[in-house]
Amino acid sequence: MELEKARKKLAEAGSVAILTGAGVSAESGVPTFRGEGGLWRNYRAEELATPDAFERNPSLVWEWYDWRRGILAPLKPNPGHFAIAGMEKKFDNFLLITQNVDGLHAKAGSRKMVELHGNIWKVRCLADGKVSDNHETPLKTLPPRCECGSMLRPHIVWFGESLDAGVIEAAFSAARDCEVFIVAGTSSLVQPAASLAGIAKESGAYVIEINPEATPVSGMVDASIRGKSGEVLPLLV
Repeated sequence: MELEKARKKLAEAGSVAILTGAGVSAESGVPTFRGEGGLWRNYRAEELATPDAFERNPSLVWEWYDWRRGILAPLKPNPGHFAIAGMEKKFDNFLLITQNVDGLHAKAGSRKMVELHGNIWKVRCLADGKVSDNHETPLKTLPPRCECGSMLRPHIVWFGESLDAGVIEAAFSAARDCEVFIVAGTSSLVQPAASLAGIAKESGAYVIEINPEATPVSGMVDASIRGKSGEVLPLLV
């Protein structure tokens, strides 16, 4: 059975990396803010999550993020999040690589983590680039201001922006160096995250995929387990 073999490989591993995507968050009730049903005041995410949109109307963009934060604030981590946080405690050499911006991994206790696309609960000063936590919801002022008086922006990677070079290097390094690589709740379509499983496989890692449906990486992984991450991950660890 694939699950049993994957459990054995994970138990024997000295180093582990895991990539998570929107499917992990969806099990906690996080809605998709893109695509069908993702409209806000007749705006699509692709129209608001851009540097140009923020430059034109920062208050409008912040209104949208304030609305999103209000939806996310009461949501709680699911068993998949907690299983990943438990892995971190078990393995000295561990890294969580997430495409999610909702902060649920941190709520579950994950600390050894890189957030590829940023975090909706962090803000960045436009003057000096300083990043800080901000869990205020609703926000008292739109747009919010830094202590220095400069405007703050969401610490999110927007359409048209590059991912942080240090974050990318940490993710690729973990994929190259780990003994077991887990891909959970992601369609494996969005780059560069989609290439991490292949890099891990080429580097000799045992690659485990957990997803309800087949993805582009399903044919090349060592174990492709069909199911929700919140159900499979606790069984795996």
